[in-house]
Amino acid sequence: MARASTDPTNPWALALEGIKTPMSILEKMETLEYGPSLEDSKEALAWLDRHARRFGHFIAGRWHESGEVFETTDPSTGETLAAIAQGSAEDVDAAVRAARAALAPWQALTPHARARYLYAMARQVQKHARRLAVLETLDNGKPIRESRDIDIPLVARHFYHHAGWAQLLPRELPGYAPVGVAGQIIPWHFPLLMLAWKIAPALACGNTAVLKPAEFTPLTALAFAEICQEIALPPGVVNIVTGDGRTGEALTAHPGIDKLAFTGSTEVGRAIRNATTKKLSLELGGKSPFIVFDDADLDSAVEGVVDGIWFNQGQVCCAGSRLLVQESILETLTAKLRARMQTLRLGAPLDKAIDMGAIVAPVQLERIQRLVAQGVEEGATCWQPTNPLPARGLYYPPTLLTGVHPASTVAQQEIFGPVLSVLSFRTLHEAVELANNTVYGLAASVWSENINVALDVASRVKAGVVWINGTNFFDAVCGFGGYRESGYGREGGREGLYEYLQPSWLQNAPALPSGASPHSGAAFPGPEQGTPAIDSTIKQYIGGKQARPDSGYSFPVYAADGSLLGEAPLGSRKDIRNAVEAAHKAAGWARTSAHNRAQVLYYLAENMTHREAEIAAALAPVVGEAQAAREVALSIERIFAYAAWADKFDGAVHQPPMRNVTLAMHEPLGVLGIVCPSEAPLLGLLSLVLPAIAMGNRVVAVPSQSYPLIMGVLYPLFDTSDLPAGVINLVAGPPRDLGKTLAGHDDVSAIWYFADPAECETIRRASTGNLKQVFTHDGHAIDWFHAQQGEGEWYLRHATQIKNIWVPYGE
Repeated sequence: MARASTDPTNPWALALEGIKTPMSILEKMETLEYGPSLEDSKEALAWLDRHARRFGHFIAGRWHESGEVFETTDPSTGETLAAIAQGSAEDVDAAVRAARAALAPWQALTPHARARYLYAMARQVQKHARRLAVLETLDNGKPIRESRDIDIPLVARHFYHHAGWAQLLPRELPGYAPVGVAGQIIPWHFPLLMLAWKIAPALACGNTAVLKPAEFTPLTALAFAEICQEIALPPGVVNIVTGDGRTGEALTAHPGIDKLAFTGSTEVGRAIRNATTKKLSLELGGKSPFIVFDDADLDSAVEGVVDGIWFNQGQVCCAGSRLLVQESILETLTAKLRARMQTLRLGAPLDKAIDMGAIVAPVQLERIQRLVAQGVEEGATCWQPTNPLPARGLYYPPTLLTGVHPASTVAQQEIFGPVLSVLSFRTLHEAVELANNTVYGLAASVWSENINVALDVASRVKAGVVWINGTNFFDAVCGFGGYRESGYGREGGREGLYEYLQPSWLQNAPALPSGASPHSGAAFPGPEQGTPAIDSTIKQYIGGKQARPDSGYSFPVYAADGSLLGEAPLGSRKDIRNAVEAAHKAAGWARTSAHNRAQVLYYLAENMTHREAEIAAALAPVVGEAQAAREVALSIERIFAYAAWADKFDGAVHQPPMRNVTLAMHEPLGVLGIVCPSEAPLLGLLSLVLPAIAMGNRVVAVPSQSYPLIMGVLYPLFDTSDLPAGVINLVAGPPRDLGKTLAGHDDVSAIWYFADPAECETIRRASTGNLKQVFTHDGHAIDWFHAQQGEGEWYLRHATQIKNIWVPYGE
């Protein structure tokens, strides 16, 4: 075999780097060495040349030049590919205005017409599949086999799938309406696939979109813009504005955006969450566990590790970067792993015979190097194969870190590179504890030939996606998204549609006035002269017991006519802390069968029926006799409704086009903080608390500002209805202060805030610490007496998160 030219611009020379002497046929048979097999980049380069290697923004169906530009480069060579427009606030504004102008005409189309546009997108992606794959590899550095065989086919699959949803949406999801203009920000590790994940459902649901691709990898997004022109998509339905973080900030802050969708790092996601009060979905970082039990097929597990961490050079948010191995097989598995790592081939990404390509950018390569060095400083042992790296480009070898402590940096921080940290465990319980020992919860992989063990672990791991005896499976029918600081919301499948829809009635609901309750005057009025000396103060309800407020203080509660009704405990941070601790101790409620939870709710309704007249009489001085009677009657009906829902709001079985079934299971969020509305003191509280506990959550609720004395009516009912201690905790006090405390508490999984709309933004900002979900009325007045508004799946969906468990079948 002749030695290739050493010209560094010659791709064949790069592909043949390291081949020193010709090999005989016998030597080739013994080594099974692959020769170079470069994908032809001619068509992709010609496409760049047709655009003069300079791209503007795609706004209102046309290309728009921008004064400032930046370069996008090939990370495997450092060569410049094209000049890209740097989006300004003015560019973003033009794109948002174009999307707004296109919104009504797009929504006026029939579902079938929108479906045909999405179908056309899928067909054009297939038509240009090879060119798109080469562009993706040139811009990103990932191996062409991955771009060609995984990324681009999945892009087409998402548009096909959502063409179907566009057709069926009115029948399958009646009562929902599109959100409006969607702002979408995507990362660089799967550039075109992330675009499809966001644009396809947005358009299928009747929204228009403004998308900002990552500055490192804008080319395939711009190629997609050209596809929009080819299919004559109405101008403004899809707009693409390129740029760096400044462009993303302008899009996030724009008042014309109705919904934001972001995929990227947890740090940036937290900043976006802090900067906006818009409807938001976040798919963020991960530190996914790859759990191998001693009965697993170890050879298969090794191949799974290769796919789990070295796919796309480890630049995958759900990469299996923490290998948790049962102690008895630790040495065997790591030995097999080192042998397999030695065979991994790094080289020119367009070479179809390589396994790993280039790291996307120098800043990412530096981060990987720095974190590995830090891991070694903290006691880890670093092992890398001896194969030489290519002489040119941004490459990092597959890396194995052993002797890693669970608290070390490399076991806790997302590296986003080809680095695997190894830890060991002895028991199933310890494996689950280690798996959950991070702030993330995006994905997990479980390897065991015992399906009982695998499903048990899958149900206990805090992750939005769990693969059994496999890893990195994705499909448009199966939702993808995380728990905890890996974000919230789902992309793909039916569950992903809800991110771009809202209840139709909410669009037309009147604004809820800010300020104090209409019944109680000032928020916490001072005592008046001549008030009774009789002590009628009630207590907080924490952990199934009445508890005096930590502050030692109480505040007066008045009837609508200004007369004193009694005093309520003045809650504080310490009361909230005690209530959250009590709620966590009641974790067994989540494991209770749905049938048993329903029985408890039925008992509660039965007990309330016996005291219907008494409860109505207590409410009447605050809301009037007519509303009081109606609230109690509807409360009983609502308890029955959620008792009925408890074992009926279940999951689904998805059928992706692989040998898997995917179990989409609704799981409780955990501990919910709920701040209740003033306008319906009893019905409003129960309308929020009931769906939460029906789904297995525990709650810390701040009762109505207008009548917090409702606690004194409720806790005898809870005590006599077999409700376990700590499932419902009630802490009275200022909704703003207690709501902010709940929002900032790291052991609270979500906050529902339905009090003063002026405080919604404060609550959202306070909750950014652990990125807890926020559910609120967004300033709309909710008619709690209306069955469609005050009850149903809208509340149940916010009380749950979906875990997709991929279960393989066949030999």
